[in-house]
Amino acid sequence: MPSEKRKFGDFGEKIAINYLIGKGYQIIEQNYLKPWGEIDLIGRLRNNLIFFEVKTRDLKNVEHFLPEHSIDRRKIRNLQKICETYLNEKRYPVNQQWQIDVISIAIDKIREKAKIKHIENAIWEKPY
Repeated sequence: MPSEKRKFGDFGEKIAINYLIGKGYQIIEQNYLKPWGEIDLIGRLRNNLIFFEVKTRDLKNVEHFLPEHSIDRRKIRNLQKICETYLNEKRYPVNQQWQIDVISIAIDKIREKAKIKHIENAIWEKPY
């Protein structure tokens, strides 16, 4: 049985999927898992392959700690490694364009609303 934390994270991923589809992305895989990490969502926009790290928090906790701030150097290394593994495993060409985006979601449980921040190419151009 999934923990409450996992259920909350899964809920955030569903919000992210709906948001991304609405923006024209095609979701091709969810929860790609390896022993050293996981990619939450993998999508496509035109010829670009995008790996999405989804971070979901309760809005009451966001005032002091934004969801995207939980991505530290270790997490970045793991994300890069798992993306490269995926590309090799699925036999993408060496020149395949790809990036890692972060979807930051703050959920207001009382109002039943979510604030979404999409940080494109977040790992290479870390804006936070």
